[in-house]
Amino acid sequence: MTVDWLHFTPLSALVGGGIIGSAVALLLLFNGRVAGISGITGGLLTPQGKEKGWRAAFLVGLLISPWLYRIARPLPDMPVNGSSLWLIAAGILVGLGTRLGGGCTSGHGVCGVARLSPRSLVATAVFMLLGFITVWAVRQWGGV
Repeated sequence: MTVDWLHFTPLSALVGGGIIGSAVALLLLFNGRVAGISGITGGLLTPQGKEKGWRAAFLVGLLISPWLYRIARPLPDMPVNGSSLWLIAAGILVGLGTRLGGGCTSGHGVCGVARLSPRSLVATAVFMLLGFITVWAVRQWGGV
């Protein structure tokens, strides 16, 4: 693996990480909630789910943010090099993984690791390890 130094943008990555960190800290501070996307979405989709207003606003903000970004700058080109079948399979596996892991990469990886939660540290290490193995396996046997 090599780093594409020509397109490496540490300043934008730092600013983006700062924005994400600030957003999750504010949600925890003002709502007492962790910004785990699977938990936020799950709470919105369950019939007895509470606090649907802020959950819906959070998800709408995630969905409209690319269009807001596009006002300031053009969106980067992000080609998807997989078949529809692979994308559907990946989505199903991610959904199953969030249920199995008791949360998603945003809840465990961003919020839990920042709080030094042992459960989140283990979950994030497992996410990363299985992600590496999956990429390797798909490149070896998946024809991608």
